Amino acid sequence: MSDSAVRDFDIAVVGLGPTGRALAHRAMLAGFRVAAIDPRPDRLWPPTFSCWVDELPEWLPADVIAVRIPAPTVWTATEHRIERPYCVLSKPGLHAALPLDDATVFAARATRVGADEVELSDGTILRAATVFDTRGLPSLGQRRAASAHGIFVDADTAAPMVADNEGLLLDWRPENGAGPDEPPSFLYAVPLGDGTVVFEETSLGLRGGMPQHELRRRTLNRLAAHGIRLTGDEPSEAAHYPLDQPPPRKGVRAAIAFGSRGGMMHPCTGYSVADSLALVDTAVAALREGRDPVEALWPWRARLVYWMRMRGLYGLGRLTTDQSIAMFEAFFTESERGQRALLSAHDDYTALGKVLFDTVAHTWPFRWRYDLVGWTNRDRWLDFDFPGVSEQLSRRVE
Repeated sequence: MSDSAVRDFDIAVVGLGPTGRALAHRAMLAGFRVAAIDPRPDRLWPPTFSCWVDELPEWLPADVIAVRIPAPTVWTATEHRIERPYCVLSKPGLHAALPLDDATVFAARATRVGADEVELSDGTILRAATVFDTRGLPSLGQRRAASAHGIFVDADTAAPMVADNEGLLLDWRPENGAGPDEPPSFLYAVPLGDGTVVFEETSLGLRGGMPQHELRRRTLNRLAAHGIRLTGDEPSEAAHYPLDQPPPRKGVRAAIAFGSRGGMMHPCTGYSVADSLALVDTAVAALREGRDPVEALWPWRARLVYWMRMRGLYGLGRLTTDQSIAMFEAFFTESERGQRALLSAHDDYTALGKVLFDTVAHTWPFRWRYDLVGWTNRDRWLDFDFPGVSEQLSRRVE
């Protein structure tokens, strides 16, 4: 390979989802020579992105928010109004807020990603003092997963369940048709600011996840329970990804995994974008000051928080529907700081430890606490056979 095929940069960012694009954008503004690599660098991202408003970094403009929900609703055994503004992000607005005018953008696939070198599919070698790998998550397999099936419904049709500026973060009402001996799931439903509402049945913590056809069936059951009938032509989206992606290890010579690929996927909620956006400047500042970004992003406090949240993920993955309702009922009666420590805070380990302990202690009946901590039914749903899965596998073999 000729020397003309080698390009040198301060930073290379591989993958231009919201996290990678934000990292490349902020590094560019800080004066670094940035290479940004993605096969489709200008595409709008397919998933719906949401977060608590106070999680967004101050440098983002207000128009990245498509819908603001002042007090979203959680249904457990009772209704809870969470007095903390929540929002759905505007994908065009977020994309426009992260221009890469002074970065060098390569519309190509990375075939090799190393600590200081990236090889592209056309043979070009990009050398950089620091390489960030923000390509998202690897394949799921039998890892503990978040699975969701979303159906986009016209806002007028959706009004009996979700009105303007309202949202259902977790709806555990027994309306999805799942039996007591089936893995649990809840409904997430928010307006998107474009005249539609997404209704998304969601499962957290199951090994291998929940099949899309089962999630869709449960979503339709919930809508029918509120008199909402669909035409069958409504657009839909699918989500299926691991929740147990660990933070990067210290002292390992490799590209720095960042975003959901680098431990910023919340193990108990499946959220990652807001935390990743908030930590972009931490990584950039570390490089500007000559410090290790991994150390800056993942001090021991943050690693301890990740470890504790993983304990919560293990608990979620073994509960029944009734146990899940009881556990979330206990959690959403805890203090505001405790709720934030689990749902958002990157390194508030003291409040997180307290809220996890208190949630287990206040879950009732008492015997269910053994399942929460894994003393009983540790692998309750491990080999569960969802209706229709065996038939689909048989048809593929034939």
